[in-house]
Amino acid sequence: MDDKVAELARFVRGELDPATFPHCEHVRIGFEMLRRHDFAETAYHYSFALRAMAARAGRPEAFHQTITIAFLSLIAERMVWVDVADFPAFERANPDLMDKSALAHWYRPERLAMAAARRTFLLPDTAK
Repeated sequence: MDDKVAELARFVRGELDPATFPHCEHVRIGFEMLRRHDFAETAYHYSFALRAMAARAGRPEAFHQTITIAFLSLIAERMVWVDVADFPAFERANPDLMDKSALAHWYRPERLAMAAARRTFLLPDTAK
């Protein structure tokens, strides 16, 4: 088993330390999962693992379903349009995704702040 596959398995099992899991790591793990699995399977396992990670960190309220699925969607879409060999190349081609505010193009802050957005995926609110 290569290192990336082993790391993904640790993520899914909940063995990664939330304190060492910044936004860029969220994007990287999402990218690596999407390289190996279809979107629906990735969304399920990724969401489950993040929710568990937040709970283990004592911050279950930190999990946000809309942000999770929206970022995975952006990563998946960019992977369709830009064929890259690895995450460093993906990161260079998509620097905007390394910023948590990337969703501001599609979502108003008040929409992401809704309790419903934490619980379930809400479609983008592009009426800006």
